[in-house]
Amino acid sequence: MAGLRIDVLTLFPEIFHGFLGASLLRRAVSRGIVTLNFCDWRAYAADPHGSVDDLPYGGGPGMVLSPGPIFAAVEALGAAEPSEGTRRVLLSPQGKLLTQDLLERLARADRLVLLCGRYEGFDERIRLGLGFEEISIGDYVLAGGEIPAMVIIEGVVRLLPGALGASESVEEESFHRGSGPSALGGLLEYPQYTRPAVFRGMAVPEVLLSGDHAKIARWRREEAVRRTRERRPDILERLKREGGDT
Repeated sequence: MAGLRIDVLTLFPEIFHGFLGASLLRRAVSRGIVTLNFCDWRAYAADPHGSVDDLPYGGGPGMVLSPGPIFAAVEALGAAEPSEGTRRVLLSPQGKLLTQDLLERLARADRLVLLCGRYEGFDERIRLGLGFEEISIGDYVLAGGEIPAMVIIEGVVRLLPGALGASESVEEESFHRGSGPSALGGLLEYPQYTRPAVFRGMAVPEVLLSGDHAKIARWRREEAVRRTRERRPDILERLKREGGDT
């Protein structure tokens, strides 16, 4: 089975260089789990100066990304029309909020096409004419879509079979809603401890030292519920509405 292909349309592909050298991404690429392709749409500008933006009609601050180079780049990638197995994403603070559930749906695609904005944003005809789904990583504004693209790439790739190391798992992580025996069902993760057993007067809970796996499992579940109630009560309310057994 071919690995996931991710195309990133960006004016600044060099931003991703260090990111790709990180252990998770480097390992996934070397194993053929994911293929990453970066397209600088400035190469598709119609004028010799490589212009990709212009002043907004009606006045206002900043520059707006022009539709011509972006349409040409998307068409050159063969991603101008929706297709089965491909998710086309425009990174925008106006998009739907990125969640673990959405990452898991994106990870089931055969191909992701990520369009990174810059400056004052996109000419509206880019949204209307290409019909990409819009995703936001939070209710704040960044200088461009490259960091949100990295968030999606890492969040998706670590869910792909074989991407994590043998000792790593997503089953017991915050927000994961898998069906495995240790899955937390969307709760925040329970507290974790390692050696030493006592550090600066702070001791590891006795139950974790007991060797009683049933008790440890119950403690972890109780702590996950407690932590979620304290820090993100909205998650508990949502899970209750959806019929969870928290």
